[in-house]
Amino acid sequence: MSALRAFIVEDSPVILENLVGTLEELANVQVVGSAGDEAAAVRWMCMHAGEKADVFIVDVFLNSGTGLGVLRAAQQMGVAARRVVLTNYATDDMRRRCASLGAERVFDKSRQLEELINYCADLAGPPAQGLSSVPL
Repeated sequence: MSALRAFIVEDSPVILENLVGTLEELANVQVVGSAGDEAAAVRWMCMHAGEKADVFIVDVFLNSGTGLGVLRAAQQMGVAARRVVLTNYATDDMRRRCASLGAERVFDKSRQLEELINYCADLAGPPAQGLSSVPL
């Protein structure tokens, strides 16, 4: 099976780099792009009309704009990709707000990173096997 294509909206370069490396190594994910603010994420969605990503992983609080704005734009555009939130502010109220804007899941950055990785791995399915691993 081909890798799950992910677009990540995260304003921290350190978190973004670690998240990309972890997802690509452990969950059969190919990160097809990223944005650090709402405007760049919405611009990417407009240019690609959601066809380039299977899942959007969105932080709520960004340096410019918010992840809620990204979720709202994706909902208004009818983006088919699944949308999940990765935030330090995973309160019950925030979870409800994200769900009302089309987020399938909300993961707490400090406690649920492994759950996000497992979620992506489940969506991706097993990695494609190369010819070298096919018995003759």
